[in-house]
Amino acid sequence: MIRVLIERHIAESLESAYEQQSRLVLQHSVAQPGFISGETLVDKHDPNHRITLSNWRSETDWERWHHSDERKELMTQLIPMMDKDETIMILEQNAV
Repeated sequence: MIRVLIERHIAESLESAYEQQSRLVLQHSVAQPGFISGETLVDKHDPNHRITLSNWRSETDWERWHHSDERKELMTQLIPMMDKDETIMILEQNAV
């Protein structure tokens, strides 16, 4: 299992539109093969900073979704609402 950490920063006054579109992205990701679970967190000190943490069966499953035409299309609506590029980190448990 891997975890994918996605950080996004929403442009001022676009929070409501962002929430609506990001829910749509999450709904589509839940239906993807290999998706296990996910949650979105809000930075307590910066409410426009969002972190999504999702669990995937494998990096291959995540990469299939990340590079899919479906996700790219959904992201065309979300990207203009962010004032910084999203950052994505692939994490795995330490074997120690």
